[in-house]
Amino acid sequence: NPSPTGVPTQPSQVTASADDDPILGDKNAPVTIIEFSDYQCPFCRKFWTETLPQIKKEYIDTGKVKFVYRDFPLTSIHPAAQPAAEAANCVREKGGDEAYFKMHDKIFQEGNKLDGGDPVTGPVRGTAQFGATELKKWAKDIGYNIDSCLDSGKYASEVQKDSADAQAAGGQGTPYFVINDKPLSGAQPFSAFKQIIDAELAA
Repeated sequence: NPSPTGVPTQPSQVTASADDDPILGDKNAPVTIIEFSDYQCPFCRKFWTETLPQIKKEYIDTGKVKFVYRDFPLTSIHPAAQPAAEAANCVREKGGDEAYFKMHDKIFQEGNKLDGGDPVTGPVRGTAQFGATELKKWAKDIGYNIDSCLDSGKYASEVQKDSADAQAAGGQGTPYFVINDKPLSGAQPFSAFKQIIDAELAA
């Protein structure tokens, strides 16, 4: 059945694991959203500014959903995505998942600023340009020195493994979501997530 948006239809069920990636929310929540994302991708930032706050308020903060962030840097078009993913992992090594999501938020906030918008709400106009120098500074802004970790490239293979898993799960672009094994592609509105989450909660 062709999809109404004119986008090629995807398999209705895919397999992706949370791996050992950072989790936001209650680890025992009944629904898992895995986001495969690229820190330099404007659509990923759009999801972060517009949709994630609503998901967080309604489902993550209420213990119904846990949110797992996995890396899917589209390195051919976003040269900063790989170092950004590594930088966030470096922060996590020092401060755990809570610190990881602080850095995750920080990268998107600074991306919004570089894009000429409000740090939290955007709007998202285009691709923000940044690199290792900025990433190290942003980590220090939230209290973590990741200089040697980022320079060493110790998380490069972890990020590449996430990318391979994203592609194996049917991801062709970013952001790509797997909600309890149901795929959802692109910066979809909150209603698209709500529909799948509510169906999963009722199942």
